[in-house]
Amino acid sequence: MKFTKMHGIGNDYVYVNCFEEQVENPAEMAVKVSRYHYGVGSDGLIMICPSEVADFEMKMYNADGSESEMCGNGTRCVGKYVYDRGLTDKTTVSLMTGAGLKILQLKVVNGKVAAVKVDMGAPELRPELIPVDLPGEAIMGHHLTVGSQTYEIHCVSMGNPHCIVFVKDPDQVDVEQVGKMLENHPIFPNRANIEFVQVVNRNHLRMRVWERGSGETLACGTGACASLVAAVLTGKADRQVTMDLLGGSLDLDWSFEDGHVYQEGPATFVFDGEWLGE
Repeated sequence: MKFTKMHGIGNDYVYVNCFEEQVENPAEMAVKVSRYHYGVGSDGLIMICPSEVADFEMKMYNADGSESEMCGNGTRCVGKYVYDRGLTDKTTVSLMTGAGLKILQLKVVNGKVAAVKVDMGAPELRPELIPVDLPGEAIMGHHLTVGSQTYEIHCVSMGNPHCIVFVKDPDQVDVEQVGKMLENHPIFPNRANIEFVQVVNRNHLRMRVWERGSGETLACGTGACASLVAAVLTGKADRQVTMDLLGGSLDLDWSFEDGHVYQEGPATFVFDGEWLGE
């Protein structure tokens, strides 16, 4: 199986061109290739597939083999792959995901995609559609006790479930311990991605993320978008911000005009390879 390793500000995946390759058991393959010491090493597997309703379709699996609806950083890398490898000459690309249709604006420099702006769609706040098993029209500022600590959580879906916790300094948080407990809390029937967010100022946020099925990663595009929504709704930030993550920065905009969240950032090629293992 031929593959390409790419990353979006450190959020790295193994990408397979399913116009040419066939992945028999993608959940099992995701686990194998994602292992850093025994496989390729990645946050998961993303397959670039034909689509009857869009230019391309993206299917993704986390490092633990669970299927995921959406990956913001992954969409940018798909945009770079399909343009740089000649699968399209468009600079506006439609991409079907498990979270619906996404539109990618490719920023081309010297014939290669350097950055991608993605329309991530409108955030979902209704608890039953995130999903989170709590009453109310939206979950903003709910106090949840986990272990001996109580956290103020804010829940948003960007096609996948997110739980945002605002903190003074993300570097002082035990992301693995707290993230794992919150991810698997019974109020999240499909588990959740957990974001720990610092408000630097109204146009500047910092974030660390514990991703459902992958653990702590260097970046999460959907998590960054969900965190912006929570910050705006709680009066902590304006609609346009720079989000700093461990792997780099994203420019985010929650548009007042159409209600959609837009994220823009780089997409980076790492290497091509061929998987010869079983």
